Amino acid sequence: MNIIRLSIQKIFNRKNEVFAYELLFKDSSNRDTSLSDSVKGTSQLIMSSITSPELDKLLGKRSLGFINIDEHVLTKGILDILDKDRFVLNIHEDIKLNDNIINKIIQYKKRGFMLSLERFDSSAEMINKFVRLFNFIDIIKMDVALSEPENLEKVMKKLEGTRIQLLAQNIETKEDYKKYQELGFQLFQGYYLDRPSVIEIVGPKEAAQFIILQLIKIIKEDNTANEHLELFLKQQADLSFKLIQFFNNTEKLNTKVESLTQVINLMGRQKLLRWLMVYLYSELSRNPASKTLLELAIKRAERMEAEAAPKNKDKAYLAGMFSLLGSIFETNVKELMTHIQMDSDITALILEKKGIFAGSLMRAEQAEKEYLRKIMIANFDKLYTTDLVNTLECGGIEIDKNKI
Repeated sequence: MNIIRLSIQKIFNRKNEVFAYELLFKDSSNRDTSLSDSVKGTSQLIMSSITSPELDKLLGKRSLGFINIDEHVLTKGILDILDKDRFVLNIHEDIKLNDNIINKIIQYKKRGFMLSLERFDSSAEMINKFVRLFNFIDIIKMDVALSEPENLEKVMKKLEGTRIQLLAQNIETKEDYKKYQELGFQLFQGYYLDRPSVIEIVGPKEAAQFIILQLIKIIKEDNTANEHLELFLKQQADLSFKLIQFFNNTEKLNTKVESLTQVINLMGRQKLLRWLMVYLYSELSRNPASKTLLELAIKRAERMEAEAAPKNKDKAYLAGMFSLLGSIFETNVKELMTHIQMDSDITALILEKKGIFAGSLMRAEQAEKEYLRKIMIANFDKLYTTDLVNTLECGGIEIDKNKI
């Protein structure tokens, strides 16, 4: 089981309301984990954390999550799966800045992310280091314990009237809290207000599942240019290769592939969605029956597509493919669906077996059961008792132990 230890500390506004939570990953010794220690590990931590119901409940609909970042994480593309409306990119004070890193930070700002500076000590060195970013920063977390009072006041005057919000970090006493409120700080964090607590959350069995689900979400929700899609795909080398391979094998064109954007444009979003669903079933599942389940899902999807009205054919196909995701990944499909906002007709079918596609799905399931019943009866003598017990128990069918 993928258990993630997460330290959380509240950040408050002037009304003493929770504005956000700072999120720090913990290692097995309960120490803060540097993001640069393991980029691969960090990507799994981020993906696991943002898929958890616990974190969803913690942040709610209004609170933000601050995640510390450094130059290593910025250049690996692992932040691309974060929800820009939910997470603040908190730039580490020791980050090594160069033109490439600064441009990366600006790119994330242009994409709509909020940016903050961590442990700003108000020194001339700190100002010189980050001055090129001030036009893009939303929040500066000013370390009031490390800042010289005169330097802190100078910085505050310099930033007065700008769009930047100032956060007083390391508020240790009631006197501190009152003092920095009177100085004009908008946000506050420290042991006097809230001590960090550690929660354990269960991440998904496969982080790659979430990557694909997030890509499906982008395709469904982002109707703008394909730059976001290309940016996301570029970070997944194996996925990009598989996509281009699929494109070359199915599209009989004389044009040579020059970019992922070209492939996306030529394929079209609906075909890309269908390919991603096949990829989910065939490439990422560890279920030994994944090949058969993939074929079953495709036939179910095609049947439902054929029965649907012309305007609903694409939706019907996706609904059919999604209807078996819970089985292929041996997880609760409700958890999968919480991470992508699919069409209401598809969601109603997957979660409740209701809506305009319900009849089509039931007919498909009935046809499948009739065929499997014939197979089972014809091969009943070849089946092991343990296999039958496992199948029935997993299907929620109670077995009378006295009759075995």
